[in-house]
Amino acid sequence: MTHPTEEPSAEDVQRVASEVANRLEMLGIWLSGEEKPEELARILEAVERFETAVESRGGDLMVDEGPDGRTTQPDDPHFALPVRRADESVDRYVDQLERATGDVLLQPPRQ
Repeated sequence: MTHPTEEPSAEDVQRVASEVANRLEMLGIWLSGEEKPEELARILEAVERFETAVESRGGDLMVDEGPDGRTTQPDDPHFALPVRRADESVDRYVDQLERATGDVLLQPPRQ
């Protein structure tokens, strides 16, 4: 167990980064494999804000985030997780997620 003031070991950072990458890939988010742990954390945080926004509007993440990111029938098109293109930087994708989160929050809550 590490003390709260201790820095995480490189092994711990890599383990957590791998877990985050696996979660993002399960959501269908393209990763180059070159993302730094901090970049993976930024993507995950933006995805979580997006998911929270979808849920706040009555969206069902089980419907809106299909296997491997393939959503065939989202509750609302605004509720589908944005796709990351292979040529899209982490910064651009996080910006895209933030814009999509804002768009979701403009939608009226579903009944």
